[in-house]
Amino acid sequence: MDGRPALGKVNDLATLAKLDDKVLLDELRERYRNNDIYTYVGDILIAVNPFREIPGLYEDAESQRYFLEQKSSNPPHIFAIADSTYQNIIGYGGRVPQNQCVLISGESGAGKTESTKLIIKQLVELCRGNTQLEQQILQVNPLLESFGNAQTLMNDNSSRFGKYIQLMFKEGHVMGAKISEYLLEKSRVVSQGKNEENFHIFYYMFAGLSKEYKAAHHLQSADKFRYLTNGASSLKRDPDLMKSRYEELVNAMDMVGFTDEEQMSTFNMIAGVLHLGNVTFDMDDNDAAFIQNENGAVKFASQLLGINTQEVVGTLTSMVTFTRGEQVKRNYTAERARDACDAMAKAIYGRLFGWIVNKVNQLLAPPRIHAEQREIGILDIFGFEHFEKNSFEQACINLANEQLQFFFNQHVFKLEQDEYTKEGIDWTEIKFVDNQPLLNLFLNKPIGILSLLDEETNFPKGTDQSFVDKLDIHFHGNGYYTKSQQSTSGKFTIHHYAGKVTYDSSSWLEKNRDTLPPGVMEMLQGSTDDLVKLMFRGQVTRTGSLSLQARKSTSRRTRRSKKPSMDGRKRKLTVGGQFKNSLQILMERMMSSSPVFVRCLKPNHVKVPGKFDETYIRDQLLYTGMLETIKIRREGFAVRPSFPEFVEKYKIILCKASLDGNKQNCVKILKASKITGWQVGKTKVFMKYYHLEQLSEIFKVMGQSAVHLQKVVRGFLARQHVKAQRLEAQKQSQRVYNLLSQINNLAIEFSNHQHSARVHDKSIPPAYFRNGQDDELPPPPVPSFDGIATPRSSGNKYMEPVGPTSRSFGTQADSSDSDQFSDDEFKPISSTQFGTPGTRQATVKWFKETQAQQVYDPAVSSFIAEWFHGVISRRSSEVLLGSKPVGCFLIRVSESRFGYTLSFRGEGRVRHYMIDQLPNKKFVIVGEKKVHRTLKDLVEYYSTNHLSNWDGFLNEACGQEDGNCDYQELMADSYYFKLEKEAPPSRPISSGPRRQQASRVRTSRVPGGAPERDPTISGPPLPDRNYTIPNNPPTKVRSSAAMSGRPLPKRPDEAHQRLLKNQASSLNL
Repeated sequence: MDGRPALGKVNDLATLAKLDDKVLLDELRERYRNNDIYTYVGDILIAVNPFREIPGLYEDAESQRYFLEQKSSNPPHIFAIADSTYQNIIGYGGRVPQNQCVLISGESGAGKTESTKLIIKQLVELCRGNTQLEQQILQVNPLLESFGNAQTLMNDNSSRFGKYIQLMFKEGHVMGAKISEYLLEKSRVVSQGKNEENFHIFYYMFAGLSKEYKAAHHLQSADKFRYLTNGASSLKRDPDLMKSRYEELVNAMDMVGFTDEEQMSTFNMIAGVLHLGNVTFDMDDNDAAFIQNENGAVKFASQLLGINTQEVVGTLTSMVTFTRGEQVKRNYTAERARDACDAMAKAIYGRLFGWIVNKVNQLLAPPRIHAEQREIGILDIFGFEHFEKNSFEQACINLANEQLQFFFNQHVFKLEQDEYTKEGIDWTEIKFVDNQPLLNLFLNKPIGILSLLDEETNFPKGTDQSFVDKLDIHFHGNGYYTKSQQSTSGKFTIHHYAGKVTYDSSSWLEKNRDTLPPGVMEMLQGSTDDLVKLMFRGQVTRTGSLSLQARKSTSRRTRRSKKPSMDGRKRKLTVGGQFKNSLQILMERMMSSSPVFVRCLKPNHVKVPGKFDETYIRDQLLYTGMLETIKIRREGFAVRPSFPEFVEKYKIILCKASLDGNKQNCVKILKASKITGWQVGKTKVFMKYYHLEQLSEIFKVMGQSAVHLQKVVRGFLARQHVKAQRLEAQKQSQRVYNLLSQINNLAIEFSNHQHSARVHDKSIPPAYFRNGQDDELPPPPVPSFDGIATPRSSGNKYMEPVGPTSRSFGTQADSSDSDQFSDDEFKPISSTQFGTPGTRQATVKWFKETQAQQVYDPAVSSFIAEWFHGVISRRSSEVLLGSKPVGCFLIRVSESRFGYTLSFRGEGRVRHYMIDQLPNKKFVIVGEKKVHRTLKDLVEYYSTNHLSNWDGFLNEACGQEDGNCDYQELMADSYYFKLEKEAPPSRPISSGPRRQQASRVRTSRVPGGAPERDPTISGPPLPDRNYTIPNNPPTKVRSSAAMSGRPLPKRPDEAHQRLLKNQASSLNL
């Protein structure tokens, strides 16, 4: 034996003394068989897709293991990557707080999207937050997946767009999020490859929408729609799964904050897109296109999109131009009309997706930008693709992966080794495959693939074949480009880092233009549907994303944007140009952060669990340069702080409060820390990736020692303080004793003198002694207490009332708002329009203006729900529920925020849960996933469903007790809270104190005058009156004068009986 650890038991492959491709494969294969799908390569994580659920791998107990822990203390895990990035942004363990970005790469189907969701889930857990924002962020991925993911040959949940998720943190808590999306594959809307599907949302709708909705909008079976090539098979395969996914999607939209109207408009647009696909065109004898059935699919689509059917027919079959001042109508051919219809469908879906991303960013925007704010970015981008037919989309996707591989090479190899050379440390260069020449092939100007594509796109007579001919001429002899053997095939081959890919240039020019037929944009901008109108009046930014805030830019830009001229069309950026800008901005964001790499591997082509295809895995390891990565992580120096940074952070190891940031002091610190393998350059310290954990462990030990020293010192100081106080108390006690003794002696001496004078000195007249009333003698002089410090008189200030202490609750947003939001910034929704959250005045105003209808029980007309209580404290609710059975509950208005609290009797104690109202006015219990339209829906749901951490049900409402009404201040002046039975003639009800004990019952206004008020309410007293129920039907009331003859609403039996019982008991007192 060579002393090597057992096969599959090495968590970090960079620690192996000998490593080649065979050893690497053997280790990964054995770990995969043992369900150890995660492996470290230094600070890089390798994740092999298991294609199945591994029990316990992502449960809460596993998540808790990776909370502020060293990576080496637990097995490799995706949660450890999240924990590491979190520690870096909060500066935990001696780290310098800095922004982080997690780059997840791999082939399509390797597990990138799932890894993204798991990282976000763990980051939310690490925040230990108690707001609904965390749940909203968790719902973003499922929401975007529904509209942006689809089943392909390589992946059942393939991302057909790229996204960069930015999570903003302050003091370790998440404050907001932002999504940047890249290159949605809109062409998938109108056509899919063999055995591939459209976006998930289409199938979710068919499985989840009600029969009534589908019948009203003519949504027959999925296989009847041209845009759903494989729709029927997808739905038949697992309809229950599709239906549950639809319900999850609707709940996610509710959770994030989409209103019911927005959701309905969204589904209407998607249904409209489907109907556009079923519009059939034909040609007349003049080769002019016409729609075969104008009362069919085109009419249905027009109604759903809120546009005129005849206008749609005319726009899709012809165009109108002006020649020498005359209007000329040019008819389309059937083929061109079909293309126009498909272009319209793609534009609607693309704008809808852009609006969803924009809406998410608006709803999740952080309250304000802070200087100390930190950010974790997570990149989930489409994996490398190689299909039987590869088009423009695959070229852009593979270019993006080339750019990520270049960034990886730059960060891990080139920049690192250049720094070694510059700093003059001992180093042997490690060779790696540099893909810069291939990026130049695509991105160079003016001779690059994308530049030539733009040139040919803008050329009036340019064709796909002429574009390929130009490529053949310019790149003949380039080692990364191979032209097709057939000169007219329109194909060419690119030698990517992941292998050779042959591209078909069909429709490249049209896809790059991405233009709408004339008149379509104006037609959709005039839609009667507000959402359609909003989306098509927005602007597309230079990165291709939809901006609805461009209207808030400078007036000059706004005027230009309102000018729909032909010149504007010529200046329109192509899709290729937008994609280049997106890649540039993405690289800038990643370069400004500290990157963390996750390499996802796909174990086989057939997507089955348990199969480890060594050849396929080896190819992925080779083209990603994993062997070279392991070598540089083992031999290189991943941590390279400057001298001042290192000394400032680690000077405490030398127990120095101040130390110069020079080389000598760096060496002293390194030697004192007893770590090995480091080097010192000209301006920087070079350390291994694992040195940070070793230094962090030293900090931890020193921290424990510091705490122990603090404990001892504080204990000593506290004992000394107590000793000094005890000594001072003894001195004070002695002084008081001496004072009292002196007073007593003086009193005795004075009494003796007086008695002696009265008895023996007859010359003193008796009147001098005031008839013997000693207490009326003038007081003796105040004795002197020299040397004794006495406190100054307080002037009896303790008798004066103490003024109220002003307190500030919550956070008041600055009233000044001079910020001008650009295309990429989002304004958070203000919560201070009612006043400072947490103040009673603001809470009452918020409730009266926005919540009055929420507390009525629809089952009993006009009565406030039995479970509702006003602004009462946590303690008051516990008193109310203290003697109630398990499951008894109430909902009270929150004291500290605009929201509610659910309080209920659990086993052994009263439990409290915050209820938040989302921007769409719906309700959710913080931490729960289910969203509810009303508070009543929430109560009904949890009367039959468990909370996530309680096994009981809400089964009994806790009403008002002992005649108290704790929500009276929340009601408008037109409501009152007493309802009395008609008094018996033998014993009329008086207006004395007994009446004030009557129970209050919620009801509406009553004819004949106002009822008796509570004596605690300010205002003039009301006369005694008896109220009866008229028999005439209710009428619509518009003023208080019109209340005559209006009946009382129906009484809830339980509340009414309790009312009568309370009043009867008060009369018998």
